[in-house]
Amino acid sequence: MIAQVVFDPLLPWAAIWALAGLALLLLALALWRGLAGWALRGLAAAVLVTALANPSLQREERQPLSDIVILVVDESTSQTLGDRAAQTGAAVARIEAEVAALPNTELRVVRFGDGAEDAGTLAMTAVSEALAEEPRARVAGVLLISDGRVHDLELAPQMPAPFHLLLTGQDSDWDRRVVLKNAPAFAIIGEEFVMQLQVEDSGAVPALAGTEVELTIAVDADPPQTYTVPVGVDLDLPVTLPHGGLNVLQFSVAPVAGELTDRNNAVVAQINGVRDRLRVLLVSGEPHAGERVWRNLLKSDASVDLVHFTILRPPEKQDGVPVDELSLIAFPTRELFVEKISEFDLIIFDRYRMRGILPMSYIDNVVQYVRNGGTVLVAAGPEYGAVDSLYRSPLAEILPVAPTAQVVEKGFRPKITDLGQRHPVTEGLEKFAPEGGWGRWFRAVEVEKLSGQTVMEGPDGLPLLVLDRVDQGRVAVLASDQMWLWGRGYEGGGPQLELLRRLAHWMLKEPELEEETLTATAKGDVLTITRRTIREEAPGPLTVTGPDGAKVELQMMRKAPGKYQLDWKAPALGLYRLEQEDLTRVIAVGPSAPREFVATIASGKALAPVVQATRGGVLRLAEGVPDIRSVAEGRPAAGRGWVGITPRAAYVTSDVRVSAVLPGWVWLLLAAGLSVAAWLVEGRRRRSAR
Repeated sequence: MIAQVVFDPLLPWAAIWALAGLALLLLALALWRGLAGWALRGLAAAVLVTALANPSLQREERQPLSDIVILVVDESTSQTLGDRAAQTGAAVARIEAEVAALPNTELRVVRFGDGAEDAGTLAMTAVSEALAEEPRARVAGVLLISDGRVHDLELAPQMPAPFHLLLTGQDSDWDRRVVLKNAPAFAIIGEEFVMQLQVEDSGAVPALAGTEVELTIAVDADPPQTYTVPVGVDLDLPVTLPHGGLNVLQFSVAPVAGELTDRNNAVVAQINGVRDRLRVLLVSGEPHAGERVWRNLLKSDASVDLVHFTILRPPEKQDGVPVDELSLIAFPTRELFVEKISEFDLIIFDRYRMRGILPMSYIDNVVQYVRNGGTVLVAAGPEYGAVDSLYRSPLAEILPVAPTAQVVEKGFRPKITDLGQRHPVTEGLEKFAPEGGWGRWFRAVEVEKLSGQTVMEGPDGLPLLVLDRVDQGRVAVLASDQMWLWGRGYEGGGPQLELLRRLAHWMLKEPELEEETLTATAKGDVLTITRRTIREEAPGPLTVTGPDGAKVELQMMRKAPGKYQLDWKAPALGLYRLEQEDLTRVIAVGPSAPREFVATIASGKALAPVVQATRGGVLRLAEGVPDIRSVAEGRPAAGRGWVGITPRAAYVTSDVRVSAVLPGWVWLLLAAGLSVAAWLVEGRRRRSAR
């Protein structure tokens, strides 16, 4: 029961204070005049003023509330290192017992793990949420069990009570990690760039760790290479991407006995290889309606450097002018076909025929260019079956089709073959067809396939587009010069740009256009694995090797002709190796360097400002779980071997009763009695004075 006097004035407080001031003035006047009853007059005025203030006696029935201690337990991944989990468990048990022994005190235990999407340790978020669940007036203290590696320090809340950090870990902890300081998202194929990394030691590093380490570098699934590098020194590594598309580079060092973890001994960089500029040599022969289609298509792409070598005089025109005098300036044929031929990414022969301008030795150079990894596209017209055809040159060694000298001139619609339905160059091209189907072509060269893959066919099932691999290079033959009809929209046209784009990318060995590919993309911890094949039978099982060396076999589902796909949830972050038949792919799940393993040595430095603001403390659990004491608010709340909480004496009011101190008539009687007494005293004084 708590009793107190409260006031409910009958007049505004301003009026009451004015009346009190007037009473004081009158009292001062009475004292100055020497009136004997001035004291009684003052008491009467005081009684009247008090009555106007209307004092009441308020009695409250209060029920005391217990104090609350919040214990926030960090269960993030870094808390699993060393003996931190055991330290945490022992500390929680001891604190639960300590708080249970305190009178009128409750314990709230809040546990939290890793933040989503590699956000790290969100300790301050957990503390804020815990405080939001409890009345702040009852919170007597907040204890955080953690290694101190907090990644949301800027969200630290205003603490209503002492905040303490109970630090896990040992003074002797040390760790070694690979730090990748810069890694571009994109790089140009074939051009060298520099990546900077460092092998870093932290903590109480023992002498056995050494000052040099073996650094292993692996690119995709290629055999790794090992180098000896110093520890703690920035290393500049020159890198040249071997292919387009995603390149996975892994840098790792061997684990050393005694270090906290080997999860950060490797780092992965995923870099997309792109081409700076595509260098194309277009050799045009006999002028025809579609000649400018190739030129306009290639010139419209700003990433293409085009060199166009063209013959403007038809072969049937004989005017006696020597061949070497047919151009206004000497065309650098030797420079193009001898000295710089290897610099071109693609050579296109558009209705070209041998007429003595390019010697056979130059054509031999083109053959060697293909065998060494170059690409050639032949867009053939009627000249392909003539006596001066390219097939009658050394280029025949690498051409996949032989002419029969027959030309079919009738309307037909190009058709994708069964193989073409599965080949990445022509797969799904039907969806680009206008209503009613593709427009017709009206001429095709009759050829016999010698090798390669026929992905499109023309009239009477004749090969129309044939693709082939020759040693390290690639060759494609289009047995018609009528594709320009699609470009001009004849009868609705067709997918000219899409077909040529895919064809160019296949010839340039872009990974997404390979016939046999195994690709994977990671979204969070889910891998989407895709297998493309041009075979009719389904591929064998997929073997996935995880970062811990564990293997699992998976079956892929058919999604489309030649396309198989699988969504698989990875059990852990890290580097995964995918193997199916003779194909291998490496993919990283999660960040290249998980945030929980960037800094692993326990430290209270980051949280020190938050702790000091509440006069709390940072205590190492390795030195023992501290005792919990009660301290007055504003006093130091931590010391050697102990932490303090501040009892809040919170309560809830269950009943309130208010009664007048005195009835109104009593106040009036008192004031009147005092006034009469003052009058009688003053009257007696006057009579005695006479």
